[in-house]
Amino acid sequence: MLDTPALAREASRTAAPRDISVVGVRKTFGVTKALDGCSFSASRGEIHAIVGGNGCGKSTLAKVLSGVLPPDSGQVLVFGHTPTSPHEARQVGIATVFQEVMVADESSVVDNLFLGADALFSRAMPQRAKAAAAAALMLELTGLPIDPSTLVGTLPLGLKQWITIGRALLCKPRALILDESSAALDLDSTQRLFAKLRQLRDEGSAIIIVTHRIAELIEISDRATVLRDGRDVGVLDRRQITEKNLLQLMTGKASAPAPAAAAAAGAAEARAATDAAVHAPELLMKADGLKVWPGGPDVAFRLHRGEILGVAGLDGQGQSEFVRILAGVDRAAHGAPMVAHPGLGFVPVRSLADAADCGVSYVSGDRKREGIFPNLGIFENLLLPRYRSSARAGKLKILDWAALGSVFDWEAQKLSVRMGDRSDRITSLSGGNQQKVLIGRAFALNPTILVLNDPARGVDVGAKSDLYQYLKDFAATGKSVVYLSSEIEELVGLCERVLVFRGGGIFEELAGDAVHPAAVLQAMFGQARGAHDPRPHGASQQQVRADGSINTTANSGAVSAAANEANDEPLADGLFGLWSPAFDEGGRIPARYAEHNRVSPPIMWEHPPKGTKSFALAITDPDLPAHFNFPRAFAHWLAHDIPAGTRKLVEGAGAKGLLPPGMKELNSDFVTFAVPGFGKGYGGPWPPDAAHRYVFTLYALKCESLQLAATANYVDFVSAVLPVTIKTASLTGLYGPASQPLPTA
Repeated sequence: MLDTPALAREASRTAAPRDISVVGVRKTFGVTKALDGCSFSASRGEIHAIVGGNGCGKSTLAKVLSGVLPPDSGQVLVFGHTPTSPHEARQVGIATVFQEVMVADESSVVDNLFLGADALFSRAMPQRAKAAAAAALMLELTGLPIDPSTLVGTLPLGLKQWITIGRALLCKPRALILDESSAALDLDSTQRLFAKLRQLRDEGSAIIIVTHRIAELIEISDRATVLRDGRDVGVLDRRQITEKNLLQLMTGKASAPAPAAAAAAGAAEARAATDAAVHAPELLMKADGLKVWPGGPDVAFRLHRGEILGVAGLDGQGQSEFVRILAGVDRAAHGAPMVAHPGLGFVPVRSLADAADCGVSYVSGDRKREGIFPNLGIFENLLLPRYRSSARAGKLKILDWAALGSVFDWEAQKLSVRMGDRSDRITSLSGGNQQKVLIGRAFALNPTILVLNDPARGVDVGAKSDLYQYLKDFAATGKSVVYLSSEIEELVGLCERVLVFRGGGIFEELAGDAVHPAAVLQAMFGQARGAHDPRPHGASQQQVRADGSINTTANSGAVSAAANEANDEPLADGLFGLWSPAFDEGGRIPARYAEHNRVSPPIMWEHPPKGTKSFALAITDPDLPAHFNFPRAFAHWLAHDIPAGTRKLVEGAGAKGLLPPGMKELNSDFVTFAVPGFGKGYGGPWPPDAAHRYVFTLYALKCESLQLAATANYVDFVSAVLPVTIKTASLTGLYGPASQPLPTA
């Protein structure tokens, strides 16, 4: 069990010497206590996450640190200063990227990037220099050659988010605060952001991130502070940051199931309940020949009674338009969804009125544009659609306030909406609680079909778990759910089927055991796999002997000797993936590749991006003990100039002289620490204290060769690799503690 009091004592013990210190801060908005004696500390050279449930005060704390909100009481010190305005915070060296994408659509990219940089009667730099800097920065961040004179309003949401991030980076911040700043970024962009954050951390900046995405903070954070009800309730170091520990601190309960796991655990019960209520898989909604886009592919689908149907896809592939068409928000380019109507058979849905008549309700994830009424109270926002049906006294249309109040209390309690008085404006709530109100509004209409368009955006992991249970209970009564999510993990365990959209149509339908993250992700990137093995083709066909060696004869077809021959153009379609036939992602690395052994594990990859001219490889340990006093990850293998046609490195490639032609190896950090017996090439895991993570990172580069000295170290390697990286693929294994101590001279 997690020792919560010990974590709290650790937070108190470590607060004083930190560069950023918040002690006993209180902040209220009317009757709502956003922060109630909250303390927090962070240092330069670390990535520190702030996590907690909706309304726990995360964003308020970020705004207090940024000088946007003054605290009612308590002490805030950032590098010895107390910022009282965003201007003062900027002078201290604080840059903040807020959750909302704050850009001026009618201005150019360069003007947006340098917004606020110029004084009233002077410029930070000449316009031509700004344009050059803007082009270089956007190329580094996005990998795309973006014209700095382009109007921002013409760009997609993901690029707009990069502009807000770039604006913060141009300040060269000593402290960078990101409040849900990856929400508008896709998978590849998020990984690029993480690489930049690690670079800033290694250069000595303090990085503070606020996120609801548990998988992200587990991947990127060095420490995490958990808030609950406006107070700090514990600090987790890197090895303690797990979903179980986070949920325990966020909820105050001894244990809590992971959302996806909880959904999976109850899926059988939900299906059994559904089968008991409904004896046949009755159709509730169907479509044939429906076109999402003019000239797009035909879409045919079926939704059965008691089913939770998932919808996924990369941004802009038509999945959002599809669910909006199902709910009557938009009209299809051709055809219409058909909904079963008692006594009328199947009737088309072409408008919101049609949808309401057929018992179809819709929840949008874009609450500001399509959800809330900002000038109305919480009560009105939740129940406004029920006013007409709750009227009585004939033509007088007197509302039954008692009945409405009962519905409000039930939905607000069921969804755990944190609020003051129900008459308060909905804008007094945190973003996640506003989203709960919208979900409650849909439930209050008692629909037969519930269509949700990324409804959990901005909702904390505990609330997500509750939402999944509500949806399962809803489906168990014989009703149906269509659930679109931008987070693949949400769909696994919750949905019995998942439709993956690509190019405006259904690219693939996954069902049953085939619904797992790897299969969904592969389909999103256009990689169809009949069996949907979680490893790429070829990896699953490798056989690992009991001693950990590889039976290479078991591999056929997908990864062959010919894969190492040069290709003129690397494959562009599919997911750029890295794996090892010797161990699973997150699994234990076999001992034959560790400690005194000099044998590197076999690794394989596929689908590098277009334009790849070569690869570089790094294997690093980010969990080096503090007493080593080492400011970065420990490098176990550094290699570059790997030919573009290469698709695998065999077991013991360096030791056996089986490196691809032209591939160069650098010194590992065993040389840095003068550990005898090590030099250039692979040095395996040798953790002295506990199990460590070993991160394999493959860089697809847009140059054929890196001009690195033979004596280059990890810092030199990263400095040369990052500016020419197109995309990265990664793999993580675990090993430790070591069976014997490191050798000494």
